[in-house]
Amino acid sequence: MIDLWYLFLAFFIPGIVGYGGGPASIPLIEHEVVKNYDFITTTEFGEVLALGNALPGPIATKMAGYIGFNVAGVPGAIVALVATIVPSLIAMILLLGLIMKYKDSPRVKKMTALIRPTIAILLFVLSFQFFGTSYESAGIYQTIILVIASFLLLEKWKVHPAFVIMGALTYGAIFLS
Repeated sequence: MIDLWYLFLAFFIPGIVGYGGGPASIPLIEHEVVKNYDFITTTEFGEVLALGNALPGPIATKMAGYIGFNVAGVPGAIVALVATIVPSLIAMILLLGLIMKYKDSPRVKKMTALIRPTIAILLFVLSFQFFGTSYESAGIYQTIILVIASFLLLEKWKVHPAFVIMGALTYGAIFLS
């Protein structure tokens, strides 16, 4: 029962403070499930994130369902999913009128523009942590190959991220297992 409460908190708090959706919430979820509650390791979190990115739909809910199930079975998955969805649902219901009224306001646009760098920094820190974990487990050469190949595929050749993730998973299965 206590695990269900901790699961709820681990996904509810990032849902409240994770302005910007799933990508902005990922570092917050990682902090809660890896550092605060020790549900999974950083490596496992990276694998869950990669798998979640390869599947269609919101990343936070896929991660919540998987981690919740690993911690407490079906009840854990349900609690983690509800905790992930409830903050957005409450905000949408309570703030829909204000959003529609002030959506073209210069102040709202400026606030949104000021928050974007914070989200970028959080994602950079998470990427840096994953790079360190990858370096420790796979080695520097394998990590560099994957980073360069992913960058080129995403930025130069505009390959869809799902295909890049599937390619990286395949590469890992063939060369790193």
